Parts: sequence; C-alpha cells; structure tokens
Amino acid sequence: MGDAIAPLTVYGSDLSYFTGKLEMYLRMKGIPYTFKPMHGWKVMPEVRRQTGTTQMPAATLADGRWITDTTPIIAWLEAQYPEPQIVPTDPVQRFFCLLVEDYADEWLWRPAMDYRWYSAEGAMLQSRHLADELMAGIPLPPPVKRWMLRRRQRGGYTEGDGVRKANRAQVQAIYLDNLDWLQAMLRDRPFMLGDSPSLADVAFMGPFFRHFSQDPVPAEIMRQRAPAVWEWITRLWNTPPDRSRGTWLDGIPEDWGPMLDDIGTVYLPYLCANAGAVAAGQRRATLTAGGVSYPRAWVSRYRVWCLEQLRSHFEALPPDAAAAVRERLERHGCWEPLWRSDGLDSGVNRDVELPFHCTDKMVGD
Repeated sequence: MGDAIAPLTVYGSDLSYFTGKLEMYLRMKGIPYTFKPMHGWKVMPEVRRQTGTTQMPAATLADGRWITDTTPIIAWLEAQYPEPQIVPTDPVQRFFCLLVEDYADEWLWRPAMDYRWYSAEGAMLQSRHLADELMAGIPLPPPVKRWMLRRRQRGGYTEGDGVRKANRAQVQAIYLDNLDWLQAMLRDRPFMLGDSPSLADVAFMGPFFRHFSQDPVPAEIMRQRAPAVWEWITRLWNTPPDRSRGTWLDGIPEDWGPMLDDIGTVYLPYLCANAGAVAAGQRRATLTAGGVSYPRAWVSRYRVWCLEQLRSHFEALPPDAAAAVRERLERHGCWEPLWRSDGLDSGVNRDVELPFHCTDKMVGD
C-alpha cells in the first residue's frame, strides 16, 4: 500500500498555514514527500479540476490520485500508516485532540492573518516572498505583484474577516493568550500530551510554525514571552519517526483548562453565530464572540461543517468515553454551545469522498 501512496508531492507555499501543518505531520510520520510551490497560473487550475477547490496544500499520491484539506488528509494517512501513532486511540484523548485541531485551524487563523497582513512589517516581508514563490513567471513588475498580494490578503483574510482598528487588540490577544497557555504546558514536558507528539501538537503548527514563528512581529513576541513554545516548534520539526514513540499522559491534562475555557466561551459561540448567518443566507455578517464584534466578516459554510463534524465525533464515542468527555466539556463551558445551533446543514463536502475531493472552504452561500 505504501508504494501506491508515497512519495507524495505537496503543492503549497512554505509560508502557508496549512501546508506547514501537513509538512510537520509527514516529517514526524516519516512519510516521504517532495514540496513544490503552487504557482497560481500553472498549478491551481489543475488542483481545482482534481480536488474541487484551489486551497493549499493539495498533494498527489504516488499512484496519481490527488488529496486535499489537511484534516481529512491526516485522518486518512493515519489509517494507512498507523505507526508511529499521532492520533490517540483512547477515545477521550482523540476527541479533545480533534476539538483543539478545529480550534487551531479555524480560530487562530484570524490573529495569524492579522499579524502577517495587517502589520506593515509582516505584509512587506511576506508579500515579497510570496510574489517570488507563487507568481514567478507572471509578466508584472515585482512591486505590482507585491501590492496585489497585500491587497488580496487584506481584503480576504483581515479586513474581509472582520478585523478592524477597533477590535485589533482583541484579535492579537488570541495569540498572546495561546502563547501563555502553551508556555505553561511546555515548560515541564516536551509535547502537549506528554513525551510524544500527538495530533494536538500538529494542529497548532498551522498558525505557530508557518505564521507566528516566521512573521517578524509575533516571532519576536514569542522569543521574549514564550521561549518554551519557540523550542517546541523547532523540536517538532526535528522529531523523526523513531522519536515519535514516547508515552502520553492519562486523559487530558488540567493545564489544557484555559484553552478549553476559550473554546467554550468564545470559539464555539463564534461557530454558532456563523451558522446562524449561513442559515439566514448571508455572505457577510457582523459576528460576535466573547464580546468582540467582527463587522462584515465573510460567512463560512465550512465552519458550519466543522461544527457538524465535532458533533459527529462526540456521537461516535462509546458510552463511558462520552460521559467523561461531556463532564469535561461542561466544566469548561463547551457543552451547551456545541449543541446550541439547531438544524445544521452546511452543504459542504456532501456526496464527496474526502480527502480526494471537497467543496470550497471559505465561501458563503
């Protein structure tokens, strides 16, 4: 089976949130791959034809099949390559790893994009890099390419996602809070669940590896404020398969508590607000979470699908594990907002075979 799958060819960007997450996973699993930039005018039309979307990363298997969307890619590859184990088999640990994966993917996205594209330091540096990496061969002057990238990214992922001067401090606080929580976890152990990396560690590599540790402003904050987090990122990149076989703690550590509190009081209510806007047929809406408003933010059907998936993960738990998970969710205010929205119907990834085909991620109706 391995001969039909590996080596993979990963198409993306070496500054990309989700490309970094997938690359980190492949390295820790020892799954061979090669990386190629996703040149827009050369690769993206084929990516859309093969996968249904132009999101990055996309990858081809050794047998020519295409795969997309890091969450189902990792789930699928984990079934093909069970060792070393990254996704816990313990159902309680597995559920909470999937929960924090969703949180890291969809909630930390906003501060990651803010620090890169709203700040002049990040925008000027990374627009130059992406223009060279992804727009090579396009016959435009380099300053024009960089301007086009900054305008596109700000319109889609900062201002387009509701970031304004009035709420920017709260958006940046999402990063600062997570930095403090992770620093407290990682002072005394190498990984989030113990002596071996898990899906939880991989999940946070989207924002922390390719954004917060590479963009100038958040990187300097990390070095000064959370050196254990800085060390953890490089440790993960340098963890080969034979060092991914340590032990995990029992259950979910108590020091995950502040992060789970944030999921319950801010992130899951945000998913519910987004689901309400989708149900109302809106493409943009003012979404409020944790007392912070995000005006005229893009409404995302994919994030309704995320809420559907979290419910499905819970419903698949055996009874004893479901009781333990519910108790912990209730303790952190996560239970009620997980079930608050009625009649979820994202319409995303229906009648498609993940990870081989999907629908667009960040699009309203």
